[in-house]
Amino acid sequence: MRLLWRSLLTFLICAGAQAQNAPLQPAPTRQDPVLAKHVASEFLKEVTASVPGEVKIQIADLDSRQNLAACDELRAFMPPGAKTIGKTHVGLRCSAPKNWQVYLGAQIQVFTEYLVAAHPLTAGQTVTLADISKIRGDISALPSGYMLNEDQATGKTMGTSVQAGTVLRADQLRNAIVIQQGQAVRIQAGGNGFRITTDGQALNNAADGQTARAKLNNGQTVSGIARAGGIIEIAY
Repeated sequence: MRLLWRSLLTFLICAGAQAQNAPLQPAPTRQDPVLAKHVASEFLKEVTASVPGEVKIQIADLDSRQNLAACDELRAFMPPGAKTIGKTHVGLRCSAPKNWQVYLGAQIQVFTEYLVAAHPLTAGQTVTLADISKIRGDISALPSGYMLNEDQATGKTMGTSVQAGTVLRADQLRNAIVIQQGQAVRIQAGGNGFRITTDGQALNNAADGQTARAKLNNGQTVSGIARAGGIIEIAY
């Protein structure tokens, strides 16, 4: 029995000595590419948190050939001019223990509903709800100016003709004409503490918010902002 205890004691002493003499595992000297990608991904999730729709993010791997030092304070950022959806880039910056900066390619897809023409629409046609359909897809692949809400299109007129299923864009639409050349208009002029209303005749067509010119009864010509109901507003 004593021999057994002596053997066990000897084993424990030897094991402890070996543990004390064992070399410490060296700290990683190169940046972990998985961690770098995770930091970039979490950052882009925050950037796109307010984007309407289902967001899918793909990020390129860190190039191992860059041989970057392991970073204690890794931060992600959006490079100047980088897009928040579609094909873009995300930056990674290290400030300790060494300074370095790299960019990773990224693809941010956003799946949601957007407006298309329900049937062929002609130039000059006023758009109604019956003229609009919604389909779901990746808006990052659409041309700029796409619209998500019906009120962005209804009540406006088509500036060009389009086929059924065409993505409706803001640059294809015009505000509805509210003042037509030759019609009688009501001119409302106002400023600090005064307001004057008079009648006149429109000298040009104008949509809501555009500049309209009118000739007053005394022959004077004035310019103002066209409003629905045949009104021209002039602010002083």
